[in-house]
Amino acid sequence: MCGICGIATTNGAVDRTRLEAMSGTLVHRGPDSAGISLQEGAGLAARRLAIIDLETGDQPIANEDGTLHVVQNGEIYNYADLRRELERAGHRFRTHGDTEVLVHAYEEWGDSFPQRLRGMFAIAIWDAPRRRLVLARDPYGIKPLYYRATGAELAFASELRALPRGDVDLEALDCYLAFNFVPAPYSIFRGTRKLEPGHVLAWESGETTLSRYTQIGPPRAADVRRDEEAELVEELRARLRDSVRAHLVSDVPVGVLLSGGVDSGALAALAAQESSEPLRTFSIGFEESSFSELADARQVAELYGTRHRELVLRPDAALLLPALADAFDEPFADSSALPTYLVSQLAAQDIKVALSGEGGDELFGGYYTYVADLLAERAGGLARLARPIVDRLPSSDRRVPLEYKAKRFVRGAHLPPLERHHAWKEIFSDAARAELTGRAGSIRPLTVLERPYAAGEGAELLTRLQYVDLSVHLVDDLLAKTDRASMAHSLEARVPFLDPAVTAFAFGLPTRHKVRHLGKKLLLRKAVEPLLPRSVVHGRKRGFSIPAAAWLRGELEPFARETLSAATLGRQGFFRPEAVERLIDAHVGRREDLSRQLWGLIAFTLWHERHVEGVSRGVRLEEIVA
Repeated sequence: MCGICGIATTNGAVDRTRLEAMSGTLVHRGPDSAGISLQEGAGLAARRLAIIDLETGDQPIANEDGTLHVVQNGEIYNYADLRRELERAGHRFRTHGDTEVLVHAYEEWGDSFPQRLRGMFAIAIWDAPRRRLVLARDPYGIKPLYYRATGAELAFASELRALPRGDVDLEALDCYLAFNFVPAPYSIFRGTRKLEPGHVLAWESGETTLSRYTQIGPPRAADVRRDEEAELVEELRARLRDSVRAHLVSDVPVGVLLSGGVDSGALAALAAQESSEPLRTFSIGFEESSFSELADARQVAELYGTRHRELVLRPDAALLLPALADAFDEPFADSSALPTYLVSQLAAQDIKVALSGEGGDELFGGYYTYVADLLAERAGGLARLARPIVDRLPSSDRRVPLEYKAKRFVRGAHLPPLERHHAWKEIFSDAARAELTGRAGSIRPLTVLERPYAAGEGAELLTRLQYVDLSVHLVDDLLAKTDRASMAHSLEARVPFLDPAVTAFAFGLPTRHKVRHLGKKLLLRKAVEPLLPRSVVHGRKRGFSIPAAAWLRGELEPFARETLSAATLGRQGFFRPEAVERLIDAHVGRREDLSRQLWGLIAFTLWHERHVEGVSRGVRLEEIVA
């Protein structure tokens, strides 16, 4: 695991001082060592968090004759098998880790080499004879990679902070206001882009080409699995075990971020069974009982005898938001980033690597939105008739309460499938964004979802919508959250659900094995029943969500009003102060749960202060944890 960056140019040599400065911004991603390779026309740099091959694995790494140089952020779990294959083909190795495999894989298979990799990765290879830079990102988008091409030069980095900043991209801002994150290929700065998952970028003589080397997509409805349920259950458990075993490859101890739900519980159970030493597990909870899963997490920890540690957050935990604005160098407003940041900090005190359960919901049908998608097929028209009554229900402080779900459902159930799926989760609608910003939107954020939806044509409806979530929401929300929050503390987070052994199986399942009536994750729950306590297998989903609605009506209301003051908003120039004040008043007055909208505005405002205006706020961690 590393932070990587580099520059390719047609204008001679790369400035070493500039490259070192870029690398220095990524020290949190790799505090163990730093390396730079300067060639005519290019420079590569890496900050290393030593996980595999502790002695000889420093980067950059070259091939035998020094004509190819590579840096990577991530882990290649099948590197030993690839190494043996490449050695049989005549390639010679000097190190014992996974990074050197990449230069030889490129020599052997060209730009298609990422197809052979099992793992999470963002890779850069400088091909000196061709004066060619190649960038590649893993099929799931687990590891980030930004780039900025300006004709004679291309610069890239694991994080936005290492690249030159431009003006705020208003199209990216519109997307942010719709999703509470900035989806690929956009970045918040005009002229800088994210390399999309499953893509290779080649830069040569100032020309950039993008190509997709793989696409994880759902099968057609006629091709879903028809096996007996019992056979599928056994196969799924075996595939999960295989993936966990692969993700435990490490020369340092590996732990689990244990939320108390089915996904992380299954990973903890399987990892404990595969580990020769007691597994380390880490959990976080809240004083509000409807949000806390600590009791379930403790059950799993006790069942497997793990070395378990936990934290309890108090309502003033959101005072940590300025620290999150620093860790997330792009606006990001998934409130679960707060507990993820803190549980990562807790874990990093003991370990360098942790397994995390991202991907389980998207693959196996874990969201209530999927229940709503199927219910709307039958009752969408009737739901619209109930809207005048439902809209008058008062807002609750509980986690995703019934009235919140009901309001979302009746407002979107009559729409076409993709539009209503977006409506379940949309933050600011087109009209709300116009009211907030005082300008017409420059993009329809729904277009970001239309491409993966079209790619799933012919598949079952639910599977198409799951693929949309896997391609957008998972990549730029959940995986971005886990990467930034963990790497802020130099912790590598691995996600075993996002592995070919698991994803190919999951996409092949028919809808009835994922969501039926109000039941979710049906096959996955059956597969892990022998591994986990019944209360965990069949309990309510909470994850790392926080009680933001209650906090913003209570202890955090002054913080919200101060952060979103008319003076601050006027200085930054993006949002109309009177519109924001109306949002705060409506939320505090319980007319509507607008916590997601307010959290997004707070996160953007703090990000702008930190990364554009250069304002830094401090926080004392002992004030927010018990």
